[in-house]
Amino acid sequence: MPLSITILGAGSWGTALALQAARNGCSTMLWSHNPAHLAELRQSSENSRYLPGIRFPDNLKLTDSLEEAVAFSSIVLISVPSHAFRDTLVRIKPLLTGKPKIAWATKGFDAQDGALLSVVAAQILGDDIESAALSGPTFALEVANDLPTALTIASASPDFAAQLSERLHNQRFRIYTSNDIIGVQIGGATKNVLAIAAGIADGLGFGANTRAALITRGLTEIIRLGTKLGGQSDTFMGLAGLGDLILTCTDNQSRNRRFGLGLGQGKDQKQALLEINQEVEGISAAREAYRLSLKHDVEMPITQQVYNVLFNKLHPKQAVHNLLARDQKSEH
Repeated sequence: MPLSITILGAGSWGTALALQAARNGCSTMLWSHNPAHLAELRQSSENSRYLPGIRFPDNLKLTDSLEEAVAFSSIVLISVPSHAFRDTLVRIKPLLTGKPKIAWATKGFDAQDGALLSVVAAQILGDDIESAALSGPTFALEVANDLPTALTIASASPDFAAQLSERLHNQRFRIYTSNDIIGVQIGGATKNVLAIAAGIADGLGFGANTRAALITRGLTEIIRLGTKLGGQSDTFMGLAGLGDLILTCTDNQSRNRRFGLGLGQGKDQKQALLEINQEVEGISAAREAYRLSLKHDVEMPITQQVYNVLFNKLHPKQAVHNLLARDQKSEH
């Protein structure tokens, strides 16, 4: 009997993961919440909106029925925006049977209270669920095009991590496992904030020196917050930390970086978002990361300035001035 997996969310990343699982010989079902979008997927046999030109394998099935999707496989992988994560869990809860096995490739904090998504999953589905978080330096288009990629699956259950890995891992898609589900999630959420900062700096024309400094000091902020919340410091030097941070801060495939570029070039938020026309997770992540830094007394000056640009209408140039005008101090 072939391995199976259900993927909820037919955006670029959810579709790329579905393509990866199906190409790996796994019987795969991809769910879209939008019937009109699903009709487009079926008609063209590709996700022409997000990943044009990449055909669906025959073992990739499509549905807009949550009931059908959840019943298809014992493993459900969620790839929806962070603001829709909680509602998705609420909707699938009555459809789950047996002991749920829930994973997510969503990066961000809960839109309702800023909690980690693992906390939300436990709140809604119970503490005894088997859960896992996928994160790391991955652009959907490159995965869809079968370019070499590596990511991390974090889970308290080694068996579940192995089952999930079996469905996705191959010679072109390398998976590492971790038991640090807290650290992996924090790395995946906060790197988007720093990508906005790097984009702003490049949009202002500040060059490679500035970008390198932002990445390095941004990593320090991620480690401070992550270890304070219970993450392991080594995690932030791996794929889900430094790897993902470098990727999103330096390549224009990153929506968060492009959003920051637009702000640095003088565009307002509405215009920058309109041009990207996809979810920019770093906006809500900046709000929640800044709130967490205040709550836990963690120094995160770059995050604070990004928050002020996004929510207090601070001019990007002033934000950079505020960072440079800070008191001189030791690096460590």
